[in-house]
Amino acid sequence: MKKFFPVYVRVPVLFAIFFMAVEFCVDSGDRPAFIKYPMVSVILLLFLFVLIAMEMVLKATNNILNTLLTEEQRKQKEIEENQPFTESAFYKGIMQKLTRSRKMEEEGELMMDHDYDGIKELDNVLPPWWVYLFYACIAFAFIYLIKFHVLGHDDQKAEYEKEMAEAKIAVEEYKKTAPDLMDKEKVTLLTDGASLAAGKAIFETNCVACHRADGGGGIGPNLTDDHWILGGGIKNVFNTIMEGGRDGKGMVSWKPIIKPSDIQKVASYVLSLQGTNPKDGKAAEGDVWKDDSAPASDAAAKPADSAKVATVALK
Repeated sequence: MKKFFPVYVRVPVLFAIFFMAVEFCVDSGDRPAFIKYPMVSVILLLFLFVLIAMEMVLKATNNILNTLLTEEQRKQKEIEENQPFTESAFYKGIMQKLTRSRKMEEEGELMMDHDYDGIKELDNVLPPWWVYLFYACIAFAFIYLIKFHVLGHDDQKAEYEKEMAEAKIAVEEYKKTAPDLMDKEKVTLLTDGASLAAGKAIFETNCVACHRADGGGGIGPNLTDDHWILGGGIKNVFNTIMEGGRDGKGMVSWKPIIKPSDIQKVASYVLSLQGTNPKDGKAAEGDVWKDDSAPASDAAAKPADSAKVATVALK
């Protein structure tokens, strides 16, 4: 066997098997076990040291035994080591157990009494590997019958449909929070400095040609007043940038160029320009937009407050 599995093959293979077994058994999360746990590295090095030491001891033992053999014994050992693998005692023993084959000289013992025009039959036994495989198939069929047709466990189709339903729910949950799967209905106004600064940088790169750097308007409308052609508010502004403006004369769709999370930042920055009144701003276009979903403004409460003050004064 050493001829077919020399030391430079045995040691790496045994070490690789031990290494994979350790990685499989030790739960180390997303990092290899020998990196997360230094003790595992120590164990691996110790195992490698033991392997090399065993090979050295075996080699030394063989050298000592060779010195004790006679010349005739050495020749016999050399013949055995150089014979093909199929002629080795190990291979022959395995094949005998798997096939239970008989020698040609023993055919007379296996010959049956049947004789059909000179054609005779041997009473060979079935190969054990075939018999064991047949028994294994019967056991598998019985277990399959009980599991799926008696106990009603999920078959492959049911497992597939269940996993697809779970995956669909997971995708929908992911879409709720994924920034680059954002749409008009899920977008929210960003007010933090970092997002507005990022939106400003994108605006200055892509939008100043039509709207000017201060948002006062040029080819495109003024973005600093309260008039909007396609509606104001974060949802409408986001949708206008994403899908484009009016056919033939409005802004082009920016979704092939700017990802949704960045469009949200640009839309938030545009809304932050409201009321800045840049110099030489373009005349207002469109209609005054009011967010109907917003809470009642303080302006509605002012008349009531004034009336209350007047009443107190009269008293």
